[in-house]
Amino acid sequence: MKSKIHEYQKSKKRIMSNKLVLGLAIIGSIFTGCSTGDDEGITPATGVISGTITESKTYAFGNYTLQGIVKINPGVTVTFDAGSTITCDKTTGDNALVVLNGGKLNINGTASQPVVFTEVSQVPGSWGGIIMYGDAPINAIGGAATATSEDGNNLPYGGANATHNGGSLNYVRVEYAGAKLADGTKENNAFTFYSVGSGTNLNHLVAYKGADDGFEFFGGTVSATNIVSYGCYDDSFDWQDGWQGQNNSNWYAYQTVKGNFGMEIEANNNNNAFYPKVANVTLKRAAGTTPEVAGTIEIDAFQFKKQGNGEFSNVIIDGYGNYTESSTTYEGAAVKIQDAATNTDQVNGSKVKLLGAKITNTTHTEAIGATGAITVNFPSANYTVNASATGASIESGNWVTVGGTNLIP
Repeated sequence: MKSKIHEYQKSKKRIMSNKLVLGLAIIGSIFTGCSTGDDEGITPATGVISGTITESKTYAFGNYTLQGIVKINPGVTVTFDAGSTITCDKTTGDNALVVLNGGKLNINGTASQPVVFTEVSQVPGSWGGIIMYGDAPINAIGGAATATSEDGNNLPYGGANATHNGGSLNYVRVEYAGAKLADGTKENNAFTFYSVGSGTNLNHLVAYKGADDGFEFFGGTVSATNIVSYGCYDDSFDWQDGWQGQNNSNWYAYQTVKGNFGMEIEANNNNNAFYPKVANVTLKRAAGTTPEVAGTIEIDAFQFKKQGNGEFSNVIIDGYGNYTESSTTYEGAAVKIQDAATNTDQVNGSKVKLLGAKITNTTHTEAIGATGAITVNFPSANYTVNASATGASIESGNWVTVGGTNLIP
């Protein structure tokens, strides 16, 4: 009898234990299913971000105010969780987010919950955007290994650290940037990278309606994938100082209302042995788009000057046709070579390549010189067309949607 009672008690304990384990498993699954940045049922955090950030910090999902020129110090990591919105106001003065060399910025957006940096007036050129500094190699004017930034911070950049790591930017949209700091004139871009290295991750970024370039690289070795420049007044993509990113892909530009070159490419008159590479490129110019400033006839898809170079494959070019100013009509081109030295050293030297391009609604489908004195003859293998080119393949989602409008028409 005692043994039966004992067995019954043991069985009851086993049942109770199993129920406890099951209950804990259910609770664990519930909490595991909730992740940072999932705003359903979560009250967004709020706060002001200002001054120099001297200690590592994570900004949880929320709505924040960026006030002033915020700098991330060397040795400090700042993280933003998915779904956050960071807003500044130009009426309070200059605003920008600056990552100093040695600091890191990690932005953990997703396709459905991007991190958005914006400005209350929604006027292009209202703030300085995101600016990152590193110490990767550059080749500045005269072959200098260092230079001083032109953003208003007047900081040195350049170095020998090719693998510099400034953090990881994922699914980030920067809106209405383009103001130079200190004097308010146009200069900065939505995203500006000064000698940023290959250890930095740049993936799924949108430059939206900036008053200068969408993206600009000042030397460095960083690469960028899945990036969109939409409605920026100057160039969609721009670089100088010997930028040499090798693993770039899926670059999409849509120029509308105002816009200059799809890509403006230069190298400070340095005849570099290297060149950057970008695969899967789409450059589109909407009908009626005009140059940013009358009299500056910058209406071509690609412009190479001052020894600028690069290899571009699987390219779509559309809409770079004629532009009439007063009584003069200017003809757009898929590729324009601005000066004789670039033509001789870069084009003839096989350091400018357009491989597999589909070119439509563009006056000059061939490469041309800026003047009649520049005759451009690409080596045949370096300038090829492909009617089946697909260009950039951009993932859909909230990260490329503004005010209910999809930025990829």
